[in-house]
Amino acid sequence: MSQIVPQETAQGYSPPVVRQFGVFLENKVGRLFELVRVFDDAPEVHLCALSVVESADHAVVRIIPNNANRVVYMLSPVISMAPAFLMMAVIPFGSYVVISGEPIKLVCADLGMGVLLVLGASSLTVYGLTMGGWSSGSKYSFMGGIRSTVQMISYELSLGLAVVSVLLLGEGFSLWDIAMKQSAGLFHWYIFKQPLAFFIFLIAIFAETNRLPFDLPEADSELVSGYHTEYSSMKFAFFFMGEYAAMVAGSAMLVVLFLGGWHFPGMTFLGLEGWAHALAGVAAFVVKTGLILLFFIQVRWTLPRFRYDQLMNLGWKVLLPLGLLNVLVTGLLVSVGIF
Repeated sequence: MSQIVPQETAQGYSPPVVRQFGVFLENKVGRLFELVRVFDDAPEVHLCALSVVESADHAVVRIIPNNANRVVYMLSPVISMAPAFLMMAVIPFGSYVVISGEPIKLVCADLGMGVLLVLGASSLTVYGLTMGGWSSGSKYSFMGGIRSTVQMISYELSLGLAVVSVLLLGEGFSLWDIAMKQSAGLFHWYIFKQPLAFFIFLIAIFAETNRLPFDLPEADSELVSGYHTEYSSMKFAFFFMGEYAAMVAGSAMLVVLFLGGWHFPGMTFLGLEGWAHALAGVAAFVVKTGLILLFFIQVRWTLPRFRYDQLMNLGWKVLLPLGLLNVLVTGLLVSVGIF
């Protein structure tokens, strides 16, 4: 049983254009890339995070399970969403602009330890999922929270090893400096020097964001909806806004670490200077990040969900040994001066 507490009528609503754009990306674009269409007559799946608040004419109700821990239950969606936005603060999206004679880097916070902050913030997201599953007072939610914890531990190790390989080449923890070291040309991008680390990082991002085929914490065929089974309204939306914000942050990290950041082939030959050069870099960064996000959507409509044993085997028996081997080989190549 759940307790329904009526709240005031909503004062605003999600604009129809925003809702339809989200639906278009997840359903229309995804189906363009779909390789196998099993259920062509399946109903359209709308993007929950953008269409939760339907109209100002409808009253909003807050549903809280009777046996839930109210404080933790209400805080969990916020704890899940906040780290994803925190990560974006240290990810550079361009070179710099000169204002009043002072060069200003295009990053909200240029920290010398930016990589460590991103890794730490990404690890905090799982606390919100686990707390939400435990506080709901539901066995299905609790199992989803436990799965999210195990999945995070399994793939956070591989993700960290992929980043270590890049740090050995970048010789620092500043994301801005790592992107600048890839500015000499296309083949100086770290994806060509660290292809294995790139694929490990890409797979780990899918697992970290609980996207298909790694959405075991919310497997609807096994756990109803997993950790957010007992959530609705904007609390439910916060979980999914956190998921999509983590997708954007993970894609941006992939661009900075492996795809040259805001640099693109032929950038030096254009002869752009000042604001034109900075805006061209920002546009390149946005395009790269957008293409990776489209790849996220493509995979969702292409691959089925892994079994739980397959998920664990991939993380512990495949990605982790490959990550360790890649760090070892990279360290040897750096020590002898090849990289």
